[in-house]
Amino acid sequence: MKNFLEKLFSQKRLHKAFLCYCHADRDPVHALYSRLQSDGVQVWRDRESLLPGQNWEHEIRKAILGSDVILVCLSKNFGGQTGYRHEELKLALTKADVLPVEDISIIPVRLEECDLPESLQHLHRVDLFKRGGYAELLRALWKDNDLNCA
Repeated sequence: MKNFLEKLFSQKRLHKAFLCYCHADRDPVHALYSRLQSDGVQVWRDRESLLPGQNWEHEIRKAILGSDVILVCLSKNFGGQTGYRHEELKLALTKADVLPVEDISIIPVRLEECDLPESLQHLHRVDLFKRGGYAELLRALWKDNDLNCA
């Protein structure tokens, strides 16, 4: 892992990432946010990025549209109850529709064993709960996607 990170940081830059998640998963998502931040990824998460008094809907839309990639953090909680994360996902999918098909603009990130929403089943997922999952995520976040993790 260390050699991979050294290669990663000696190259260009990581994507700007937006975290889409269910608030019931705030603890594991905060851990992911912190780890990505410490590894040099520019991450937008509502709890850390929104300021008091801001129009949160406007700021979230702006962050999604300004991000290079949306990390959809999935768990058994994600698909259940209603929440703004479903609107975030719709906007991310709409944005992805106008980008070249080879661009990585949405990454399904499973926090635990769970089903993917139908709208994401065409995308390859990363499983953070499995060995090497985080390294796979970093590889996907790399702009040129040409590093070898082996």
